[in-house]
Amino acid sequence: MNGLHELPLVIFTVLAQSVVGAFLLCSVVLFITQDKYYRVYIHKIIFGLLVLLGVGFFSSIMHLGSPFRALNSLNRIGSSMLSNEIASGALFFALAGSYWLLAISGKLQKMLSDIWLVSTSIVGIIFMYMMNNVYHISTVPTWNNIFTTWNFYLTVILGGLSLGYVLLLVERSDVNIIRRIPVIVAVSLLFAAVVSVYQGFELSSIKTSVQQARALVPDFAILTAVRMLLLGIAVSLMFYLVYYPRSLFVKVMVGCFIIIAEMIGRVLFYALHMTSGMAVGS
Repeated sequence: MNGLHELPLVIFTVLAQSVVGAFLLCSVVLFITQDKYYRVYIHKIIFGLLVLLGVGFFSSIMHLGSPFRALNSLNRIGSSMLSNEIASGALFFALAGSYWLLAISGKLQKMLSDIWLVSTSIVGIIFMYMMNNVYHISTVPTWNNIFTTWNFYLTVILGGLSLGYVLLLVERSDVNIIRRIPVIVAVSLLFAAVVSVYQGFELSSIKTSVQQARALVPDFAILTAVRMLLLGIAVSLMFYLVYYPRSLFVKVMVGCFIIIAEMIGRVLFYALHMTSGMAVGS
């Protein structure tokens, strides 16, 4: 499939969106819990999220071909959405990393910790907004629509909250908010299914003088069905974990199914690239 040639961007966007979503959930739990041992555990989770985000950034650099190109892409901050995306992503990474370093050193008071978490979360949301806007290109009709926005933000919820859920869920009485996550993800999955069906119908109406969008992804329906099946299994396992939170194997399965499903969706997204009035190479 055409979208596989953009695998570095698939990895970057899915991991970045999932990490931001999981960080937002970690921030909410850190606001709520006062237990210092659980807070230390959450800080370990944040380190893992930083590693995943680092993998995502490394993958995006591989797409650019050279770290110097990544630095050059910062030359147009304010006027280029790509520059804004990289800058906001780097700032989020720096703030989250600084928070983690200060938190594990014990130098953050609760009030300062909360302020830092709010600031980092806001930058994370801005990062997601910039990432979404990068792909709203007027000459690419298959991307310049509401489906791009819905699918990108849904990955923040589906990937992010699911990842945060399996990492944060432990047998504690003060994490009831975590146990509500499967319901939120299940509702988001239903919405994602509706979006996918609607998008499938809309592809027939998107065409140029030389190309029809539907022809770019002949397996759209099949791959979307596989994606929804994987997400459905993952959500079912998340409800299972509410009663059996110690099952490490099930947690790994949830994480794998969610990430694979969202990567399938992102491969489809990149496979839909077409430029108005120009032929699309195979």
